[in-house]
Amino acid sequence: MDLPVMPPVRPMLAKSVKGIPDPAKHTVNDIVGLSFEPKWDGFRCLVFKDGDEVELASRNTKPLTRYFPEVVAAMQEQLPDRIVLDGEIFVALRGDDGVDRLEFETLQERIHPAKSRIDMLAEKTPAGFVAFDLLALGDTAYVERPFAERRAALETAIGSLDGPCFLTQTTTDPLEAEEWFHQFEGAGLDGVVAKPLGAPYVENARSMLKIKHERTADVVVAGYREHKTSTPERPLLGSLLLGLYDGGELQHIGVSASFTETRRAELIEQLQPLVVPIEEHPWGRWAEFLTANPDRVPGTQSRWSQGKDLSFTPLRPDLVIEVAYDHMEGRRFRHTAQFRRWRTDRDPESCGYDQLDEPVSYDLTSVLGARPGS
Repeated sequence: MDLPVMPPVRPMLAKSVKGIPDPAKHTVNDIVGLSFEPKWDGFRCLVFKDGDEVELASRNTKPLTRYFPEVVAAMQEQLPDRIVLDGEIFVALRGDDGVDRLEFETLQERIHPAKSRIDMLAEKTPAGFVAFDLLALGDTAYVERPFAERRAALETAIGSLDGPCFLTQTTTDPLEAEEWFHQFEGAGLDGVVAKPLGAPYVENARSMLKIKHERTADVVVAGYREHKTSTPERPLLGSLLLGLYDGGELQHIGVSASFTETRRAELIEQLQPLVVPIEEHPWGRWAEFLTANPDRVPGTQSRWSQGKDLSFTPLRPDLVIEVAYDHMEGRRFRHTAQFRRWRTDRDPESCGYDQLDEPVSYDLTSVLGARPGS
């Protein structure tokens, strides 16, 4: 493989902002404006293609090629002979309502050591790839060129793709970006990204802006894990395990973990009076599990957590906190929830799934134009 931009490459990153930014306030290299695009929820992927040779690399430069043979085959057929792209690998599944949505959990299952399972999943849950930036084309490197020029070249090179490889939509209209922010979430997307039209592609730099959904929920504190730096002399809380009631049972919904070291020490002391034996805890029935299970219950292992200590200290579920979260994945928070405040006025049994804000259903095919594997 001999390309103008060679691996390893650390992809350009984004910093969080609140609300759709004003394009008129963003000038880079004397070029005013922003390009908006959907924020995909998959595996970030750098693509290096030289003839039939294709290499896929993750955000941290680890190889992804062997896990997605169907994507490699599609790239060999659909992409120009010599090209370097930044984009996202995703899996879309059709729900009972006939609507296609991104499914991150299903995508995670694709990272497996057994080739037989990889081949089976490649056929059963085929992945797709959506490109959103151009690093090189032919013998030309584009990383130092402004995004407006990179985007124009990208549209010329792959603008007609209809799957499994796609080119992401973009707009320079902030009002349309605002509509996308609300509409596309129903298809499983994560928000909106804004790129300065004049910005070059800078590795590992937070040159882009991301606007993500944030909501709040009142949840039950059901346990905690100790921090990796915790010691017997100075115990520190690592994360709070959170729950919501459904049909009278406390379900595990996620964790909250953003605390200062001082606050970690205070919290673990504050929670000691609520510590109970696992047999007296609503999640005591899960103690028998030694491997991953469909509910992703706390304390169990998966291929993503091998070697990690996932044990937790069960707490009497008397406390309620308000947390901020971006969106749900199934019945759990997709990412770590952010602690907001204590809710001493809330009865734990009143904290259920009915309070969660569900996005309006939106078909992913409306975002992509076709379905992977169709």
